[in-house]
Amino acid sequence: MKNQMIITIIVALVVGSAAFFGGVQYQKKQASGPMQGQFRVPNGGGPQGGFQGRGGNSQGMMSVGGEIISQDDTSITVKMQDGSSKIIILSDDTNINKTSEGSKSDLKTGETVTAFGTTNSDGSITAQNVSIGGREFLRTPEAN
Repeated sequence: MKNQMIITIIVALVVGSAAFFGGVQYQKKQASGPMQGQFRVPNGGGPQGGFQGRGGNSQGMMSVGGEIISQDDTSITVKMQDGSSKIIILSDDTNINKTSEGSKSDLKTGETVTAFGTTNSDGSITAQNVSIGGREFLRTPEAN
């Protein structure tokens, strides 16, 4: 009876160790893409954050969200939760998303957006992706 208990414990340890090792390897594979880096949440905890670029590049990726307060053909200006604003530069390669695929013409002053792209030396962001209705991602479920 004692031998059977010892064998059961050893098998459980081996299976647990194998599962842990497999999970670590899976996570390494998932985290090795271009989005790898550190996520920063500002003091206000709002929809903005940053992703460090490949190789620790200070010109990393940045994500900001807020209300569009002005726009032109090549950029939008977003008012963030802390009251500051950020210029988001748009290109023909920028993906504009809403419930379905969108375009630059879908960006309207007063609309809430979340933009993701590369931070420029002047503090603006060259957008790779802009999602319309960005606050929806931050909504916490209401208690029933």
